[in-house]
Amino acid sequence: MTDNFQFTLDKTDAGARLGQISMPRGEIRTPAFMPVGTVGTVKAMYLDQVRETGADIILGNTYHLMLRPTAERVARLGGLHKLIRWEHPILTDSGGFQVMSLSGLRKLDEQGVTFKSHVDGSLHHMSPERSIEIQGLLGSDIQMQLDECVALPAEPKEIERAMEMSLRWAERCRVAFGGQPGKAMFGIVQGGDIPALRIRSAEALSQLDLKGYAIGGLAVGEPQDVMLQMLETTLPVLPLEKPRYLMGVGTPDDILKSVARGIDMFDCVMPTRSGRHGLAFTRRGKVNIRNARHAEDMRPLDEQSNCPASRDYSRAYLHHLVRANEALGGMLLSWHNLAYYQELMQGIRKAIAEGRFADFMAETQEEWARGDLEPV
Repeated sequence: MTDNFQFTLDKTDAGARLGQISMPRGEIRTPAFMPVGTVGTVKAMYLDQVRETGADIILGNTYHLMLRPTAERVARLGGLHKLIRWEHPILTDSGGFQVMSLSGLRKLDEQGVTFKSHVDGSLHHMSPERSIEIQGLLGSDIQMQLDECVALPAEPKEIERAMEMSLRWAERCRVAFGGQPGKAMFGIVQGGDIPALRIRSAEALSQLDLKGYAIGGLAVGEPQDVMLQMLETTLPVLPLEKPRYLMGVGTPDDILKSVARGIDMFDCVMPTRSGRHGLAFTRRGKVNIRNARHAEDMRPLDEQSNCPASRDYSRAYLHHLVRANEALGGMLLSWHNLAYYQELMQGIRKAIAEGRFADFMAETQEEWARGDLEPV
């Protein structure tokens, strides 16, 4: 641990990077996957379990926590870490994604975003300064700038307008953040699927000398190859010595291919959301536990896993729970999926350390391609 935010790049293997972020609340081993705890809970999980899967950091959401229980209440109760019993780093998303996803409930201008609450219809204004203020009240360790995220496909002029607005907001967020000891603010590269705009955004943000940089506005409707092309365009422009965070991504395959291009941090609701709907990610690829083939299969999802949900519960029981709409089914599958994601990240870090990431990636993809166990 350290009193300051510090990123150390320990080794590279072609494009893949092995490192660690040191902060007062602990170390984040990179490449890292951050489970999403939008409203102060990683859905269907105890945070002790989340930690035991190998997570060093979780994510919270400024927009949702602003609405309930409110940032001011969280601050009065001692901060988000104390409230949810998670004494490790927390990154908060600024609310910029909601600018896109709740577009029917908001009004946008230079000063910020006026939201109509999806909870009770009340009006709220989120400026860059207010976003940073809320994240400070929550006690967030890594705070994100407010940005405007545009769903793809979109018109080039609209993408450029949003990118330029996000740059102006980044500067305002930097000023509002100031010099909070032991904490960090990350900028967010925007620019849609237009390489020249991505480069302009990355160059301008780099001039702000922030603690880290995120790639935003991807995994919002574009194909994977477009996402990867934008990474290849953007990452060479960003400082080598700063962490790179790909927001909202993604599938295990997305993660492997993005690590290969130099990404250090990921977050996504996919492992928990998929688990609640009966889909498991495994060493053998995706497994839909709702399928009838699992109804009398007493084998576990993964006998080699260290996770009890993966190793100790039969597919037949998981199938029964999911088909009966029992909450325990979603809980066990969410636990399994988060454990699988963290095992994947551990394997990635080990492979980079050993200088064999390309082999690890090929072996992992081959095992996915072989598919699930033969039915009993």
